[in-house]
Amino acid sequence: MALAEGITAPNFSSKDDQGNAVSLADFEGKNVVLYFYPKDDTPGCTKEACSFRDSYEAYQGKDITVLGVSRDDADSHKAFKDKFDLPFPLIVDTDGTISSAYEVDGGGYSKRVTFVIDGKGVIKKVYDGNIKTDTHATDILSDLGM
Repeated sequence: MALAEGITAPNFSSKDDQGNAVSLADFEGKNVVLYFYPKDDTPGCTKEACSFRDSYEAYQGKDITVLGVSRDDADSHKAFKDKFDLPFPLIVDTDGTISSAYEVDGGGYSKRVTFVIDGKGVIKKVYDGNIKTDTHATDILSDLGM
């Protein structure tokens, strides 16, 4: 079971697909959509990533940062990002530390769960199960009244 709404999101430190250091604390004061997915360049994960890509401008207009996380390495993330022209960072979690902290570790992969985190670091919404990968990004915006 993923972390619950209303609690403080665990901070994390890792690298993104470009090798840049990134942590949740870097986004203090901003809303973050932190979405976990099982594997780069697989059908459902590609639909979900492209959903965020296609809605990215709307997210930027609402000052929301999108971050994708899976257990794939930086090279895999970079290839996936380049192949589908993804405009947001993909966070490396090869050892599963971030997935474990958010209680989405599926035993070698990250479960498909999304957290909406406010500017104070509080989890405002959790999407755990029944995620429609092709409309996930717009579903979130609709749920947030945006």
